[in-house]
Amino acid sequence: MARLLWQNTERYAGIVTVPASPVLSGAQLATLRERGEERSAAVGDILFRVGDRSYPFIAIIEGEAAVQDGAEREIVRHGTSNFLGEINLLSGQTVAVTAVVTEPTRYIAVDRDELRRLLFEDAALSDLLLATFMARREALQLEGVGIEVVGPRSSESTRQMIAYLQRNRLAYVWRDPEHSEDPEAAALLATLDVSELPLLRLPGGEELRNPSNGEVSRAVGVGLELAPREEVDLVVIGGGPAGLGAAVYGASEGLDTLLVEGTALGGQAGTSRRIENYLGFPAGISGSELTSRAVTQARKFSARTATPYRAIALEPGSDRHIVRLEGENEVSARAVVLATGAEYRRLPVDDLADYEGVSVFYAAGPPEAQRCGASRVGVIGGGNSAGQAAVWLARGGALVTLLHRRENLSETMSDYLLLELERYGVAVRDRSEVETLHGSDGELEAVTLRDGTRLAFSFLFLFLGASPCTQWLDDVVARDEHGFLLTGEEAGADGLLETSVPGIFAAGDVRSGSVKRCATAVGEGAMVVRFVHQRLSGVPA
Repeated sequence: MARLLWQNTERYAGIVTVPASPVLSGAQLATLRERGEERSAAVGDILFRVGDRSYPFIAIIEGEAAVQDGAEREIVRHGTSNFLGEINLLSGQTVAVTAVVTEPTRYIAVDRDELRRLLFEDAALSDLLLATFMARREALQLEGVGIEVVGPRSSESTRQMIAYLQRNRLAYVWRDPEHSEDPEAAALLATLDVSELPLLRLPGGEELRNPSNGEVSRAVGVGLELAPREEVDLVVIGGGPAGLGAAVYGASEGLDTLLVEGTALGGQAGTSRRIENYLGFPAGISGSELTSRAVTQARKFSARTATPYRAIALEPGSDRHIVRLEGENEVSARAVVLATGAEYRRLPVDDLADYEGVSVFYAAGPPEAQRCGASRVGVIGGGNSAGQAAVWLARGGALVTLLHRRENLSETMSDYLLLELERYGVAVRDRSEVETLHGSDGELEAVTLRDGTRLAFSFLFLFLGASPCTQWLDDVVARDEHGFLLTGEEAGADGLLETSVPGIFAAGDVRSGSVKRCATAVGEGAMVVRFVHQRLSGVPA
């Protein structure tokens, strides 16, 4: 049975909400036995170790195995009818822990690809495994297991790397001698030039100095490396719900499909702690879990996902369109779906950059919730994302105040979230806008509102909406006055989701007039494939 850190995940005040070591039923073990291979292991045998690039899903029939970090510190033990593994079983990320047998063990080993197929055939098993994998990833991050990042908060490149790891849901520990007693990290920093920050130590021992996002992604085994020129039927630019929807439906309907994303798969929805109003999930689903399921679906149908590759130019053609990517890569496609979504809006105040990544954040994940416990926290925004973050942080023990600029929060936030704010004691201030930040060395102490009110906050979370990511398109396709892409009749196009350029389509938040909801974006991503097929086959829309 499970003990130690993960014995009861409820201890994290809501941060992790499912047991990290649930028990498989007899029927589930029988199903796994049909799809895998029964093996045995003696005490001391290693089932997988830190730095491995792949390992099978392991269901324990009888016996016990301990999960350890790189320093052989025991994190948890799994026994009879438990299973081993976390989200890297699906993502392909380098293994961050070691599993060692502590009692004579018989177990079932299921190959990763076979496990993926099984997840689509057995809904109950899929729900159990995916929820547990996500809980384990968050628990590992709370324990500081994964990529070691050595660098001070005063280093902008270090803060940017932390933001990248967070958005990609990669387990990491941040060693910052400026804000904690860490003699080893301080000694390491003394040997490094500013241009070498941050230093990353990967599972398995490899070190990287001031690496690019792409170098990190491929070093830990989650980044597809594109050829200098790729030729596909359909290229999808953007990995949010609309882009993932287009990739799943495009590939499932026989199109050679490539999805390109510049930061992290999932977009803004991927950072949401809980999406309560998504059809088919009455108990809600986290953005990261929804993203993981969508990516697994896309890969099942042989769609490829490439990240981080940033699109920098689009060159329309008569038969094929060229998408140029940062780093001298290019994609030639018969059809293009633009699903680039939107970027976070920043607070229009002086010195904001000094606080970002230190005490000002744009997403509320487990590390932030742990850091903010029992602190005064401000959440700025009036939409559902702001409400979800406020509830999440309050559940973690923070004293949360939500500030928004409208007269009534019900104008922009769902009713169920308004009830949750009240339930968890979140204070709400209407018609409130921040004018000044107060603090030093990136540590926030207070904010002043436009009406002169001063509020003491140690942390600030910003959910101010977003601007469309369309600047890179220049004048290639028609946009409205706010930069969103025109489609259908407004663009003079035949298809509902086609832009002003035949064969180039738009879906999700980047489209002018779209409904900014996750389910709507997924629907548009699915629907756009119909118009792609019509364009490629020459059938009128």
